[in-house]
Amino acid sequence: MDEAKYSAYLAVLTKRLSDRRLHHSLCVADSARHLAEKFGADADVCFEAGLLHDVLKEAKADEIFALCRRWEIALTPLEKVTPKLWHAKVGAVFLEKELGVTDARVISAVRYHTTAKADMSPEELTLFVADFVSADRDYPDVDVIRAKSERDPEDAAVYGLAYTIRELAQEERPIHPDTLEAYNDLILKRNPKG
Repeated sequence: MDEAKYSAYLAVLTKRLSDRRLHHSLCVADSARHLAEKFGADADVCFEAGLLHDVLKEAKADEIFALCRRWEIALTPLEKVTPKLWHAKVGAVFLEKELGVTDARVISAVRYHTTAKADMSPEELTLFVADFVSADRDYPDVDVIRAKSERDPEDAAVYGLAYTIRELAQEERPIHPDTLEAYNDLILKRNPKG
C-alpha cells in the first residue's frame, strides 16, 4: 500500500476508533501481511483489509442503521439482533462508498472477517485468521490458534470457527449461517466423505 493511501486511511481510523481499537487494527494488518506472505495470498490486499476491517466497529447503532437506509443494506433478522455483526457488513460498503476502495478482494475480506463464509478466497481466509491471532489478542487458546496459523491457515480457521460456534452455543446465542457454512465447507474439504 502506498504511503499516501496509508496516511489517508490512518487519518480516518484515528477519528473513528479508540486508541485500543486502532492498535488492534494495526496488529491485524501486520498479522494479515505476515500470513499472506507465508501462504501466498496478496499481502497488500490483506494488509489493507486488516487495517480497515474494524472501521465501523465503534459506530453507534443510529449511524449503522442510517447507513443501512442510505445504501439499502438489508440486515437479516439474526443480524439485526447481533450488533457484533453490523460493522463487517456495513463496513464493507463504507469502504467502497466513503473511502473509495475499489479492490473487491479488500471489500469482501472485510465483509466476511467476522462470520467467515464457505469457499473463502485466500484473502478472506487470511483476514479471518489474522483477526483471531493478532499480537494484541489475549483469550483462552490464543496460543493454540496462533501455532495452527503458522502451519495451516485452514486448520486455524476451523479451530477459530469451532471456538466461536461453541461459545455462541454455550451462551444460547444465534449462530450466523455463514459461520456454519464456512465450518462445514472447511471440514468437507478435509474429509469429503463426512
